[in-house]
Amino acid sequence: MPSNKLQIEDIIDRALAEDLSKGDVTTEALISTDWRGTGFIVAKKEGILAGINVAKQVFHRVDPELKVEVLLEDGAGVKPGSKVANVSGSIASILQAERVALNFLQRLSGIASETNRYVEAVKGVPVRIMDTRKTTPGLRSVEKHAVKAGGGENHRMSLGDGILIKDNHLAALRSRGLNIKQIVARARQDSPQRLPVEVEVETVSEALEAAEAGADVVMLDNMNLEEMRKAVKSIHGRALIEASGGITLDNVRAVAETGVDFISVGALTHSARALDISLELEVP
Repeated sequence: MPSNKLQIEDIIDRALAEDLSKGDVTTEALISTDWRGTGFIVAKKEGILAGINVAKQVFHRVDPELKVEVLLEDGAGVKPGSKVANVSGSIASILQAERVALNFLQRLSGIASETNRYVEAVKGVPVRIMDTRKTTPGLRSVEKHAVKAGGGENHRMSLGDGILIKDNHLAALRSRGLNIKQIVARARQDSPQRLPVEVEVETVSEALEAAEAGADVVMLDNMNLEEMRKAVKSIHGRALIEASGGITLDNVRAVAETGVDFISVGALTHSARALDISLELEVP
């Protein structure tokens, strides 16, 4: 669960406001407030669970008197029919919280499941699967938590977490006559603290230049496998190496076997399919 409690509460409150700002006219018209029952949250597909505590908080934000029993924690594998949690109390409250809770649970479990597929695809190779900042606006903290639940690792959470000199930075600075060595030196001199410096490169010669300039990490952007192998060989341990761009489940193992240290995959968060999870209501 992400550590910033107030941030998570804000995310949940905004999601609930989307659904309940005008009330729940269906439930209010049909369901008595004193009716009690239990909702069973059940996985419909195989995957990795993430977001269960976010879902739990949704139910409690709608009705603090609801009792939520978590049966499986984030990172657990689920199969069709796996019971994830039970929610007991006011049926009206359960129905009002249901969609928002499931939206978080399905979305985050989808990210965890997709991440785990990549992690399993490179199993046995000493490489780390990482996310990017290609996240749903406003949901970065919970989506990156889901990546970790799936066995991946987090790249920068925000632009303040590390210096990443990308192609457009290079283009702007080269237009002022600076080369990569000078750009890296400027980044180290002008950064507010000793942050790691990463440089995105598109050719083997640029990769070598960045390593010789003292970059901590060299990002190989959209290189083919042969170019990656040459870059790894030329850098020869002087910097950590990240592969990025065009990474899919079909090619991720081949990329890992080039010898890179990290593989960043935007698809973990921007293209993950939601995991099918539902709530089944049981009334005494």
